[in-house]
Amino acid sequence: MAITDIPEYAHLSPADVEALGAELDAIRADIEADRGERDARYIRNTIRFQRGMELAGRALIFGSTKRSAWWAGAGALGVAKIVENMELGHNVMHGQWDWMNDPEVHSTTWEWDNTDPSAHWKHTHNYIHHKYTNVLGMDDDVGYGLLRVTRDQRWRPFYLGNLAYNTILALLFEYGVAAQHLELAKKRKTPEAKEQFRRDLADVGKKVGKQVAKDYVVYPALVSAATGRRVGFGRAYRKAATANVMGNIVRNLWTNAVIFCGHFPDGAEKFTKQDVDSETQAEWYLRQMLGSANFHAGPVMGFMSGNLSYQIEHHIFPDLPSNRLPEISVRVRALCEKYDLPYTTGSLPVQYAKSWRTIAKLSLPNKYLKATADDAPETASERRFKQGLPEGVRLQSELDPATGRRKGLVSAMTALRGRGRRRSARVATDSEQRRAA
Repeated sequence: MAITDIPEYAHLSPADVEALGAELDAIRADIEADRGERDARYIRNTIRFQRGMELAGRALIFGSTKRSAWWAGAGALGVAKIVENMELGHNVMHGQWDWMNDPEVHSTTWEWDNTDPSAHWKHTHNYIHHKYTNVLGMDDDVGYGLLRVTRDQRWRPFYLGNLAYNTILALLFEYGVAAQHLELAKKRKTPEAKEQFRRDLADVGKKVGKQVAKDYVVYPALVSAATGRRVGFGRAYRKAATANVMGNIVRNLWTNAVIFCGHFPDGAEKFTKQDVDSETQAEWYLRQMLGSANFHAGPVMGFMSGNLSYQIEHHIFPDLPSNRLPEISVRVRALCEKYDLPYTTGSLPVQYAKSWRTIAKLSLPNKYLKATADDAPETASERRFKQGLPEGVRLQSELDPATGRRKGLVSAMTALRGRGRRRSARVATDSEQRRAA
């Protein structure tokens, strides 16, 4: 099963957890006290860059007579949509810039270039996902109601299509996000619930209609009217429309990769509902640290991911400015070392490949899988460390008498892997001896 007792899984006492929470509170206080002009300049420059890229992309498409110009325009448009989605829309609607009191850059007024209405997204993402991160039965982002990503989800024949579903989801990610708030599989029994669904469906329909009209009707028609005599009206329309298709697909694929790298590689743990509603702020911090994963990124990659390459830090401090996450990560990583907690990170290709591997593997019934539900790479529980311990003994960190270093969760994981390697080596040796005999 998934983790049921988060402090115990982390090998921390209640006092340890509260001390960790106090140190994270201190990081928040430092950043909030230091916010100022350089942060405001960053977000305003980002808005200028995004609008400039979109203008350049549309201008290249508008005047393109060569294939190279079309590709350049579609690429620039894709970059503009990525930046608007990741570094602007996502982060502005998290309230990261509300402290500026700028009505243009505020979570209550920003409407992003996406098919999901901002009000819907702020509920499903800001509230549900960030409050109940990776809690089974509470967080709809665990598989998005479509994919099996943990053995805690009962296998059904439907999941044989896991790989196909995720391919479609990646290509059409903005529409998957728009559908998420609607909870299409949910049964609505009361008139009030049915009426609310109709209102939500109408909101999504309006937003989808607006986006489709902008990208695939109005702008292509404008290009066709302006350049049709020179290149042919039908051809001009198709070139503009397909460039917008390409820009949206590029954005969707990149968004899917970034989000999946932060939530589904090995080490991003899942949790049960137990005690979540009564958890302290410090326990919530700890769950975010254990349930999220980073990927390596320099300044460019960080910018293009909306700094969600620092997903751990974002989940701890979702409303702090994204440009501060790299410096916050240095301090969070130091805390992980101090408390012997894992800091899950890796290269983007590796983290994304692990996500796809999990999705492929869990398309199959459990009887075809090797690891147990308590000790699988994609999910784990405190029981993985309790084999051989007396009943009722709690997992807790110890101090190494030789070094004075804390021995907790990371040390337990290392010891578990060591035992596994020794067991595999013994099996191999026994097999060789039997063959020799």
